[in-house]
Amino acid sequence: MPHSTYMPEKMGSAAVSPAGAFEAGSFQEFTVIYTAGYFGIDDTGSIKVVHRFASDMGRPQFTDPTAPNYTTVEASNGAVLHVEYDMKRNIRPWDKTLYIKVVRGFLREGDQIIIRFGDRRQGSPGIRLQTFCENTFEFRVLVDAIATYNYVELPEQPEIAIIAGPPVLWKAIAPTCRTAGQSFRLCLKGEDRWGNPSSQCTETFQVCTNMPVDGLPEKVTFTEGDFSLILEDLCCPKTGDLVIELMDADGNVVCRANPMRVVENTALLPYWGDLHGQSEETIGTNSARDFYDFGRNKAFLDVCVHQGNDFQITTEFWEHLNELSAEFNEDGRFTVFPGWEWSGNTGLGGDRNVLHMQEGRQIHRSSHALVNDLSDVTTDSNSAAELFQDLKGEDCTVFAHIGGRYADIKMAHDNQLERSVEVHSAWGTFEWLIHDAFEQGYRVGILSNSDGHKGRPGASHPGATKFGSYGGLSCMLAPEHSRAGIMEALRKRHHYGTTGCRMVLDARVHFDNPAEQFAEDPNLGDTTSDMVSEAMMGDILRSDDDEVTFRIDVLASSPIERIDVRNGLETVEVVRPYTEIDLGRRIRVLWEGSEYRGRGRETIWDGNAVLVGNTFERLDVINRYNLDKRFD
Repeated sequence: MPHSTYMPEKMGSAAVSPAGAFEAGSFQEFTVIYTAGYFGIDDTGSIKVVHRFASDMGRPQFTDPTAPNYTTVEASNGAVLHVEYDMKRNIRPWDKTLYIKVVRGFLREGDQIIIRFGDRRQGSPGIRLQTFCENTFEFRVLVDAIATYNYVELPEQPEIAIIAGPPVLWKAIAPTCRTAGQSFRLCLKGEDRWGNPSSQCTETFQVCTNMPVDGLPEKVTFTEGDFSLILEDLCCPKTGDLVIELMDADGNVVCRANPMRVVENTALLPYWGDLHGQSEETIGTNSARDFYDFGRNKAFLDVCVHQGNDFQITTEFWEHLNELSAEFNEDGRFTVFPGWEWSGNTGLGGDRNVLHMQEGRQIHRSSHALVNDLSDVTTDSNSAAELFQDLKGEDCTVFAHIGGRYADIKMAHDNQLERSVEVHSAWGTFEWLIHDAFEQGYRVGILSNSDGHKGRPGASHPGATKFGSYGGLSCMLAPEHSRAGIMEALRKRHHYGTTGCRMVLDARVHFDNPAEQFAEDPNLGDTTSDMVSEAMMGDILRSDDDEVTFRIDVLASSPIERIDVRNGLETVEVVRPYTEIDLGRRIRVLWEGSEYRGRGRETIWDGNAVLVGNTFERLDVINRYNLDKRFD
C-alpha cells in the first residue's frame, strides 16, 4: 500500500450518482459525495479524488459554467474549500488529482463535500468521459483527516462502468499470407467512434471477393451482444492476392480486409503481434487477464506480450503474469511470452523490453521504486549495462523502445540480446532510434507495437490525450506459430513493423554468384554458414558480387505513397508509384516532429494554408484521432 493504512474505516465514505454503465467519450454529470468519518477533516486537511494516468477523461475546469467539464465543489457545513486540479499530484498510476483543501473551518463526522463533475445547472454539457472501456472506472478518494498530508484510501471506492458506443467503423481482418488450400479465418468487428469494439452490432453485410473462397458465406449478420464475428475454416484453393469486402444493402463498401496473399508454398508465414502493453496492475487499464483476452479475441493477434513497468511489478504480480502467459499461450493460435519492461532512468540507459522463452525466470528490476518488498532488491539491474550483464545466458531477447524514457542505445547495447528497436508506438514514430543504431554500427531489426495503456493491445486507438498515434503492429515471419518459431523470427530479425495496418512486405536481395549466409553475426563468435543465391531482410551475408538486385514487394489495403531505399543513414532512392498528373489538384499539408527526446516532446502544431486566386473545394483531415480537437 503506497498510502497510510491508519484506520481507513474511520475516514468516512464516498458515493457516486448516477451509477451504472456509460458510453465511452460521452458527456455526463456525476455527483461524488464524500461523507466525513469519525475524525472529520481538520482545518487545512484535505481530500483527493484521483484517476489513473491512462484516463483521458475531460480535464475539470472551475471558471466557465457553460463549457464542457465544468466542476463545482462545496462543503455541506459552509467550510471554505480550496480546489485545484493537477495532472500529477499523487502516486502513479493514480496521477490525475482533484485536490480539495479545507482552508477555513473544519468538518465533523457526517459533514459532506459535494463534487459535481460536469455540473450542468448553468448550461455545461457535462464532463467528457474517458474514451476507452473500463469495467471499474473509479473516482478514487483519499483522505488527509488529521492535516498531516499523509493520505488514507477509503476502503470502498465509488465506481462506474464505461462501455463502447454504437459502431461507426467496420473492420475485417485476415491473415496476410496462406498457402493454397490452407485453412484460415476471417475476423469481423464494428468499432465505436473512439476505436472500441462494439457489442451493439446488428447489421447484415454482403461478402464479396475477387477470387473463390471455400466456406465463405454470401452474407454475414452480426448478433447484438457479441464483440466480433469470426468465420472459421475458410480456404482459398488458388494462388493470388485475395481481396475481401463487406457491402451494405445499398451496395456501398463498408470495409475491405487487409490483403491476403495466397502462395503455392512458403517456408515462413506472417504472424502479427503487439509485443508491448500494460494493464491496471502497473500503469494501464483493466486487468492483465483482460489484456490478453482483448489481444486474442478483439484485436485478433497471433502474438501478444504484457510489458509492465518493472518498478511496479511485485513478486506476486510477476508470478501472476507467468501464470497468465502459460495459460494463454497456445501453439497454432496465440503465442504469449512472459515479459517485462526494464524502466530505468534515461541517464542509466532508458527503456528496454525483455521477452523470456519460459516462465519462472528472475525479473531484474531497474529499481524497487513502487515495490515495498525489498527482499529481492539484490536482483535489481539499476543500469542498462547491468541488465545486459545479468541476462547473459538467459533464453530471452530484448528490444529498445521510447516511452516515458527513451532507450539510450549509444550508452548501452548488447548485440547478442538486443536484436531490435521499436520505431513506432502509441507515443509516436521514432526513426531516430534506428539512426542511433546505425551510427554505432549495430545490426538491428525494426518492431512496431502499441505500448498501450488503455487495455487495447493490437488495436490501440490513441483516444484524447498523451498518446497521439495509433499503436503499431509487428509482423514476425516464422517457420511455425509457436514460441520457438516466433523467437526465431525475432532473433533473426525476420520481421517488420507498421503503424497499425497489416500489409504484405517482402524485401530480398538476389546474387549473381552464391553468397555466404551466416546463422549468426560472425563478428560475435563462431557460427555456421550456407551458400545462397537470395536472402531476406534480417539475414547476414558476405558476397563477392559488385552489384546485387534488391527486390521490394509491398501490398497494402491503401495506395503506397512512397518507398525510401536507404543504405544506413543515406537515402539511395525514393520510389513513388505514381506521376505528378495522378495527384490532380490536391495539396497536402503536414506537421510533424517532436520538441526533444524526453517526456515533454509533445508539440502543439498550429498553422494554416492559404490559397490565393483559387478556392478549396473540399478538405479531408488525416491522422485526426482526437475528436475533441477541431480542424477547420
